Amino acid sequence: MNGFEHIGKLLIVLGLIIVAIGALIMLSGKISWLGKLPGDILIQKRNFTFYFPIATSIILSIVLTIVLWLFFRR
Repeated sequence: MNGFEHIGKLLIVLGLIIVAIGALIMLSGKISWLGKLPGDILIQKRNFTFYFPIATSIILSIVLTIVLWLFFRR
């Protein structure tokens, strides 16, 4: 495999990842539970809000790991 074939495959994978991220952003309003899972930290005071989505981050990490493993396995 020469360098151009490798770059071509990389560009296709990056394009698919960008499309998937765009679809997630478009559907994020319809997925009401995303960002509101048990384990996500939300602290609200009078003029201060702190939000740290721990559970959401873990789930997204697991999903992305599986998807990338499927793309890059040999």
